[in-house]
Amino acid sequence: MRLALPMRAAVLAAAALLTLSPAPAGASAAPYAPLPPHNPYAGPDGTATMHGDTGSSDATPLPGPPAGSLGSHRTALASACPTVLVGADGYPVALCTEIFGRTPTVHLLDPAGGGSLAELSLPKGSLLGGVYAYLDHQDRLVAVDGDRDLVRVGHRRTAGGGWQLTVDSRLSLAGAVPEGDAVTGVSPDWQGRVWFATGRGVVGTADDRTGAVRTLALPAGEQVANSISTAPEGTAVATTHAGYLLTADADSTPRIAWRQPYDRGPGRKPGQLSWGTGSTPTFFGPRTGTDYLTLVDNAAPTVNLLVYRTADGSPVCSVPVLRAGGSGSENSPIAAGNAVFVASTYGYPYPALPEGAGASVPASGTYYGGLSRVDVRADGSGCDLVWDNKVRSAAVPRLSTADGLIHTVLRRPVIPGTYGTSELDPYDYAEIDPATGKVVRTEWLGSGFLFDTLQMVGSIAPGGVVLQGTTTGVVRIAAD
Repeated sequence: MRLALPMRAAVLAAAALLTLSPAPAGASAAPYAPLPPHNPYAGPDGTATMHGDTGSSDATPLPGPPAGSLGSHRTALASACPTVLVGADGYPVALCTEIFGRTPTVHLLDPAGGGSLAELSLPKGSLLGGVYAYLDHQDRLVAVDGDRDLVRVGHRRTAGGGWQLTVDSRLSLAGAVPEGDAVTGVSPDWQGRVWFATGRGVVGTADDRTGAVRTLALPAGEQVANSISTAPEGTAVATTHAGYLLTADADSTPRIAWRQPYDRGPGRKPGQLSWGTGSTPTFFGPRTGTDYLTLVDNAAPTVNLLVYRTADGSPVCSVPVLRAGGSGSENSPIAAGNAVFVASTYGYPYPALPEGAGASVPASGTYYGGLSRVDVRADGSGCDLVWDNKVRSAAVPRLSTADGLIHTVLRRPVIPGTYGTSELDPYDYAEIDPATGKVVRTEWLGSGFLFDTLQMVGSIAPGGVVLQGTTTGVVRIAAD
């Protein structure tokens, strides 16, 4: 998933909400296992990265809110908060971008009430500089700031009993990241190195224990507009032209294990931020949790879910998805076991676009929404579309393997049954049965710009708490 930064969103598009039943009725969690293996240099599975784990499964072993009544509370931070992570100590850490000035700011949040306990500003960089980061095995936020420094931000108690955030370590990447370029995604590998990718197609490793930085330039003209993923087999990167698996030589220099080009279509689709895939590539599989790698292409008029074998990059399938709604996605797929879920962002009017994004083709599109499920066959011989609907998710959905539900936020039109949007639109926390695609429970969060989730990810924290970023802060959803 990739995310435009705050400022007022113009609109979302709309499809009417489905008929809802009052209580969750999730499918068995058993089919959605295993998840990718735990990375020893990352925080807890499910809450260490924007997409849950370093494999970017967008799944979590933690359950969402229990059955019964729900309540929500918004923490106003005057910032868009696309990344809300939770360490082993239970404290949420949010990487946000201020509405005015667009300064990336780290917030330590109160686990009980959601309020900000401490904050720390980082140097401003590219549009995506306040988006992608992860928590390491010491609960430190790892990111690359606007000065092209790899930083680890820790949190601790002060002598007076309060909290503070500090930069615990810093490694310059200025010699590896060209002037005018910026790091888009970061993720640790199983040797403790930090892999990174830049917008202009430089992939590298950085070891802040030794200071060693090694890089590889991908083919000219290929850009990286999403985050990256790591697994024991290597590092997955999706450019605006192709999907890659990379490994490292003995001296930590990246090398290409395999490359698979995809159909990037005639141009950037409305509701996407670059001309190419909107996916952070996702590892998944029924045996090791990393048997396969998946992303969504940018084919027109209908996009395809692409699945490759991680070992050699050979194609497993190409399945047309999001046919019921708008066929385009800026979100990373959910993938667990044999199942993959793709959410539509087609027509989503982001308030800001990355530099050089270019005009969309077509120039505009209606945001109908859409969600598809595809299953890889047990023998690996191909894939099948299981269901396809018009659920209009306004956030990156997350699957809980504990409660067997998909958790997200829906945006409803003010006038039911219409496709218009306004700054008065209501937002609902929602749970979806992954077996059928039906919405089984909702809880109204609020209406208007303050509650716009702008296709940001919601993290499920311990205790059945959902922490959902919005354009102005973080909403905490939990049992009453």
